Amino acid sequence: MSNLFETLQAKVKGKDLKIVFPEGQDERILSAASRLAAEGILTPVIIGNAGSVQAKAQEVNASLEGCEILDPFDNEFMEELVQAFVERRKGKATEEDAKKILLDENYFGTMLVYTGKAHGLVSGAAHSTADTVRPALQIIKTKEGVRKTSGVFIMVREEEKYVFADCAININPDSQDLAEIAVESAKTAEMFDIDPRVAMLSFSTKGSAKSPETEKVTEAVNVAKEKAPHLTLDGEFQFDAAFVPSVAEKKAPDSVIKGDANVFIFPSLEAGNIGYKIAQRLGNFEAVGPILQGLNAPVNDLSRGCNEEDVYKLALITAAQAL
Repeated sequence: MSNLFETLQAKVKGKDLKIVFPEGQDERILSAASRLAAEGILTPVIIGNAGSVQAKAQEVNASLEGCEILDPFDNEFMEELVQAFVERRKGKATEEDAKKILLDENYFGTMLVYTGKAHGLVSGAAHSTADTVRPALQIIKTKEGVRKTSGVFIMVREEEKYVFADCAININPDSQDLAEIAVESAKTAEMFDIDPRVAMLSFSTKGSAKSPETEKVTEAVNVAKEKAPHLTLDGEFQFDAAFVPSVAEKKAPDSVIKGDANVFIFPSLEAGNIGYKIAQRLGNFEAVGPILQGLNAPVNDLSRGCNEEDVYKLALITAAQAL
């Protein structure tokens, strides 16, 4: 696990990246930001009243040297951010609306990313997923050609690394969604030095069962191959056919996936969420994420039960996504 994050540190250090932390009164955020700044990995941009943030940092013995503090109620950028927000929302918000909305730390922080004053954002230690993700979807939005954002986990156990998706966002993705998730997950895999071999999962392997559910995955395979013909990708697979060479040889002998997949695309959020938790709890894998993908700039969501180390790691991942 340490090798994974050492690699990310090496990638982002010295790149002058700024990551926004909207939750400037949370001790976990302040401790992680202090560490990131002290190690010279990136510049944390902490949102909040400067006096209150400094007082809280002193209380938890966190030095904020090397960090920036920005107050939504008192900063030099507000007029620029208001105008940019009104333009981005295209008639859905007046200037007066924007001035009120941008006092919210998540909206303010997201606008800093959108206008290029920072490179990514990490929130969720004290906010719900909706509070973190909604501003990103409204302002940063998804990349051209990507309809929806999705959430992946990097599953790590000693030297093993796998990507599981979507385990966090889309409840019932259709074939187009699954294809997009597959292509974006392959890009995420590469960020973690995983050469992607993508398996689209189902309860059937290569037509061994027929139903609307299996046909959805088969269609997703075709769409994904059109979108990214260079990818090593196939399906539909049961998990054992995607992961066990001897099973693959029997069930899918002609596939480019030979029981050696390392990126697994689940057919629904239900399957993905159950799958990663089984690997985590029964297989003793560490689940790193969820990492949001498909956005024009990285925004990632912490669990409200996170610790300082979780904040530190997700900030590294967010910085790497910004490169």
